[in-house]
Amino acid sequence: MAKDLQKKYDYAWDKYSKDDFKALFKISDEYKAFMSKCKTERECTREFIKRAEVKGYKNIEELIKSNTKLNPGDKVYANNKDKTLALFVIGSKDIQEGMRILGAHIDSPRLDLKQNPLYEDTDLALFDTHYYGGIKKYQWVTLPLAIHGIVIKKDGTKVDIVIGEDEDDPVVGISDLLIHLSADQMAKKAAKVIEGEDLNILVGSIPVKDKDVKNRVKQNILKILNKKYSIEEEDFVSAEIEVVPAGKARDYGIDKSMVMAYGHDDKICAYTSFDAMMKIKNPDKTCVTLLVDKEEIGSVGATGMQSRFFENTVAELIDLIGDYSDLKLRRALTNSKMLSSDVSAAFDPNYPSVMEKNNAAYFGKGVVFNKYTGARGKSGCNDANPEFIAEIRKVMDDNNVSWQTSELGKVDQGGGGTIAYILAEYNMQVIDCGIALHNMHAPWEVASKADIYEAVKGYKAFLNEI
Repeated sequence: MAKDLQKKYDYAWDKYSKDDFKALFKISDEYKAFMSKCKTERECTREFIKRAEVKGYKNIEELIKSNTKLNPGDKVYANNKDKTLALFVIGSKDIQEGMRILGAHIDSPRLDLKQNPLYEDTDLALFDTHYYGGIKKYQWVTLPLAIHGIVIKKDGTKVDIVIGEDEDDPVVGISDLLIHLSADQMAKKAAKVIEGEDLNILVGSIPVKDKDVKNRVKQNILKILNKKYSIEEEDFVSAEIEVVPAGKARDYGIDKSMVMAYGHDDKICAYTSFDAMMKIKNPDKTCVTLLVDKEEIGSVGATGMQSRFFENTVAELIDLIGDYSDLKLRRALTNSKMLSSDVSAAFDPNYPSVMEKNNAAYFGKGVVFNKYTGARGKSGCNDANPEFIAEIRKVMDDNNVSWQTSELGKVDQGGGGTIAYILAEYNMQVIDCGIALHNMHAPWEVASKADIYEAVKGYKAFLNEI
């Protein structure tokens, strides 16, 4: 068997020294702390900016205002509405020769509160929700849930809300029908066991003392929220509040070889891309880490990959480097190479029928390259060309990075997409490259610590050498 094919089936664990194990568990512990704290796009963006500024990154808006010229080695970030982030390290070569880009998304499947969410029914107060992204709705009932978000008041005041994460905090949740009365429910298809309009969050049951007031339990919840956050019911209209699983990321497995967390898809690739980016100092080509919103619902809107944010930011970057032209911008984008850092599905022995073993990803075998994603007949995919793949293979092997190839299940089982095809529209070279998961899109997902470690190494090698 050829060396590269043999590599695919080797466990990354087998090559690790004591120092590797130490570094691996250190990265995993840092990642768990991040995932326990950052469950929304805004929380991720805020934390990444904080860490980047410590490493010397400057806000591009401030550089534009001061008309500061950029030089090789300079570090810059651009914040798009607190939900999308682009980080740059300026290279020594002309940016027209292209950039090296890592692109991940920081949104994850969840429940969003509706614009008018709070209501009372039979002396119980509830929040009405609209689920975000592809979920199995039945997985979200009877779980401890937390509320994360932001409220913007009419005077522009921003109010951050987090309920359910501290040990002394209450949690909320969605009820399910008791098994004793669920004969009709159990006869339904899984997609209909829990309907979208039934994902209502129970938040309270104590009424206010005044018996003349209508909806006394609802009024008590509003009173509590007003006391703690100084918000009124109408403020929900200009709020962005997400309901997510409550609790910290945890070691998974008796051997602690895995991490269980909410939002691995795709914060696990965002975090490892960011970590690799922080290690880049004086590259020859300009390096970029792009962390975007809205991937789970089609990359739409002002903060999704389909917006002009990235293109406009690169234009501003070229202007600060000096002598901007539209042709330079087009050349910079066309000549770039990108890893679309997104997760893949790991082979699960509980569900072998949906996978084709020779073209599946496995825990502990390193970072995963998906030549194409899409659905069935490659619909909606970016299909990377072999020249680019050969170049990547060499870089990974030269840097002792464990890697594997995969596709997302058997051809007719379904599929999914990433942001890869959107960047490929600039005619740049793009391939999907991420970490394999169990339980993808479930409230709690699972990943291998070895694959997290290999992803950081692989992303760093790409930024330094492609």
